[in-house]
Amino acid sequence: MLTMLAKLLKALNSESAPWQIALALALSMIIGLTPLWSLHNLVILLLAMIIRVNLSAFFLGILVFTGIGMALVDPWSIQLGDELLTRPDLQTLWTELYAQDFWRMLAFNHTLTLGGVCLALIAFIPVFVISLILVRVYRERVLNWVNKLKITQMLKASTFYSLYQKFAE
Repeated sequence: MLTMLAKLLKALNSESAPWQIALALALSMIIGLTPLWSLHNLVILLLAMIIRVNLSAFFLGILVFTGIGMALVDPWSIQLGDELLTRPDLQTLWTELYAQDFWRMLAFNHTLTLGGVCLALIAFIPVFVISLILVRVYRERVLNWVNKLKITQMLKASTFYSLYQKFAE
């Protein structure tokens, strides 16, 4: 956990693209807000590997969003999934989808899965945009402020820091 946090801080402080970190957090939100062992989560994991998002942010985001999901969002997901599955005007859709093997594997007949996917898809773009803004603000303001501190300048001038930099890469 501490190693992932250190790698996330390193990614935040590096020159890697802010969208990679923001997209990693947005994709990890989908996995965190839905049941872990789902087919769609495997697709999201594959997508994260193909797009080459920041994996430290991705896995740390899964942990954070799983905690948020279990503590706060799961009751809403179950309620939304139940509402969608019991609507009379959608009954024929769910019956037709459940009759096909592919849709049955996605487990959208489970209230938590259906509600979690819907909530995650609704929140995907806002989480991406907010994460992108936060990464940029961190790099422009917080990182510059920390670098201007006397203690930071003294530490960076020390031989210990130069050795750390040498072995960290």
